[in-house]
Amino acid sequence: MKKILFIFLCFIFFNSYAQEKKMWADSFIGKEAPKLVVEEWLSDEPSKNGKFILIDFWATWCGPCKKAIPDLNLFHKEFKENLVVIGISDESKRKVIKQNSPKIEYYNAIDTQARLKKTYGVRGIPHCVIINPKGIVVWEGWPHLKGYELTSEVIAELIQNN
Repeated sequence: MKKILFIFLCFIFFNSYAQEKKMWADSFIGKEAPKLVVEEWLSDEPSKNGKFILIDFWATWCGPCKKAIPDLNLFHKEFKENLVVIGISDESKRKVIKQNSPKIEYYNAIDTQARLKKTYGVRGIPHCVIINPKGIVVWEGWPHLKGYELTSEVIAELIQNN
């Protein structure tokens, strides 16, 4: 009986865990985005006026974060007229600059105090947030979460519908 109860409880726990999209950050969907705060730009500071903003919270030691870089590079190129892609790490400038594989081709900044990350309640990375030109969060989550992946199609739809 204990074995059956244990299996049942594990099933309930993992089933509810797997269905939760925003399991590593507070939800800001439909809310006004907090002010973009960075300590230092490692690239030029982008012009954000009238554009969607994709913020990627990441770290150099994070394998899934590095896996997302080629996709973010693609989004930066593919949607350059409508979207600004910004990577923000809370690591030192030295560590972020030293990371070059894969190479980051989008805007990059550091915030060693993790102010924006804390404001969004991010507890796991990578975590992406997309803000529309009106300043409202329209997408958030782990970019490779099965069933909720951040793709070119998702971004194109967001741009078209907002």
